[in-house]
Amino acid sequence: MAVAHYNRSIPELLTDVMNQFTLLVRKETQLARTEMSEKVSDLAVGIGLLVGGSVLLIPALVILLEAAVSGLIAAGIEAPWAALIVGGATLAIGFVLLAIGIARVKAARPVPTRTIEQLQRDAEVAKQQVRNDDDTSQRAA
Repeated sequence: MAVAHYNRSIPELLTDVMNQFTLLVRKETQLARTEMSEKVSDLAVGIGLLVGGSVLLIPALVILLEAAVSGLIAAGIEAPWAALIVGGATLAIGFVLLAIGIARVKAARPVPTRTIEQLQRDAEVAKQQVRNDDDTSQRAA
């Protein structure tokens, strides 16, 4: 592979580095905004669906729980015990669903992970570039 050697002055190199760095920062900022926008809109849709589903499920659940209590009463269990059994089972299921929901919300952190990874790669490339430019200028001196 042929390596081109340019005899550029240090001010030219610094100007080039600053121009490239400015462009990189602009592009990475744009990428971060886009990624955050995607994550926030995904989160908003998910929350909207949760609210909509909850609004419809709450009345249905109340009716089903009342039917379960009535069924236990019809099976010969006294009314207070029937209500306690259905209420306790519903409470346990609710806690399990709540724990799963909290875990999922924590997993959906709106952090621009792709942008952070790209910035880390860019920083590494910039370090290598500076080393290469430094080695080239030392050889020329």
